[in-house]
Amino acid sequence: MQNYSKLYSRRFPDVFIKVIPGHFVTPNSHINYYIDMTTMRSRLTEAKNAAEALSEVYVATTVVDTIICLDGTEVIGAFLGEALTKAGVLSKNAHRTMYIMTPEFDTSGQMIFRENVQMMIRGKNVLILLASTTTGRTVARAIESIRYYGGTVSGVSAIFSAASKVCGCPVNALFTKQDIPEYRTWKADECSLCKEGIPVDAIANGYGYSRL
Repeated sequence: MQNYSKLYSRRFPDVFIKVIPGHFVTPNSHINYYIDMTTMRSRLTEAKNAAEALSEVYVATTVVDTIICLDGTEVIGAFLGEALTKAGVLSKNAHRTMYIMTPEFDTSGQMIFRENVQMMIRGKNVLILLASTTTGRTVARAIESIRYYGGTVSGVSAIFSAASKVCGCPVNALFTKQDIPEYRTWKADECSLCKEGIPVDAIANGYGYSRL
């Protein structure tokens, strides 16, 4: 579990992730690699480098009023908002600044927004930021929820994404399956590793993993 390797971005040499091979169970699938972004989400310099890299896609082309941060990406989200603002990305908010927020989830995993924060969504252009997406289900639920509360999804950004598009929205990712050709994801009842009798190493989600 500790035998990780560093994978550097082809376009952004200051951005890297840690890749750990194994048999992992996520809320939506089984995967054979865990993408560890602990330091990127927590260390100042790495978070800023990732945010600046993600911002390039939206410069001069996208209106962003609110950034929704999933999987513990609040630090990256703050730097992303700063990078977009410095680059001149427009915001319709009264003070010409962006909201950076983390949503709440109910027991079924549905994203909800309380009345005191709904004004950050209703009538706003919302950018979804998350650490990784494999099946796209989390992103799909986020898009559905934002639209339900009256917001418009202006973009989806991820550090790693196995999906190129979710619900018609392109995913702006720093790393994709092309960077990890051996990366595989399966539905729980179709997992090749399970069929081969390979035990599960850890339970994983957007926040980390717990060894079994």
